[in-house]
Amino acid sequence: MLTNIRLISVQEYHQMAEMGIFHPEERLELIAGQIVRMSAKGTAHESAITRTERLLRQRLGDKVLLRIQSPVQLDDYSEPEPDISVVKLDPLDYEDHHPNASQVYLLIEIADSSLKYDREVKAIAYAKSGIIEYWILDVTGRKLYMYRLPSPDGYHSESILAEDVTISPLAFSDCAIAIRELLRKV
Repeated sequence: MLTNIRLISVQEYHQMAEMGIFHPEERLELIAGQIVRMSAKGTAHESAITRTERLLRQRLGDKVLLRIQSPVQLDDYSEPEPDISVVKLDPLDYEDHHPNASQVYLLIEIADSSLKYDREVKAIAYAKSGIIEYWILDVTGRKLYMYRLPSPDGYHSESILAEDVTISPLAFSDCAIAIRELLRKV
């Protein structure tokens, strides 16, 4: 492991953005103190986000706030932008801060080309910060990776579910979702 790497804090990352160091169209996120370029958004990715967001809005209504590709502050060195964040309601709609781990019910990443990164890097970051539930919708493999029971070492529960399975978020057991509802119709 390299010991002479300087990590960037969330505060420094925000200052860099305010100073215009990043191009406004550049898709970046901060993970474990490192600035990471996000994958380009393909049509399968975008349509899966739309389907998933629509379904969650229908089923959860005004019990939660859905944030699409918006920052979540995990700690002082990580501020990823998950595809979908299901977060607690906030009187200011998070105008004065980004949601933190204690305000998150569920994070969802849509993977068409990012499955390995979402499973190996983001899952660890989310677990370390205490995100109680994390899903990766694999649009290519037509399955859902469900992570629960976070710890500093990663998630203690990982399930890989086929499209014919019906699931519910931990925080909303009455919200039944058939995985195939999130995927392109075949």
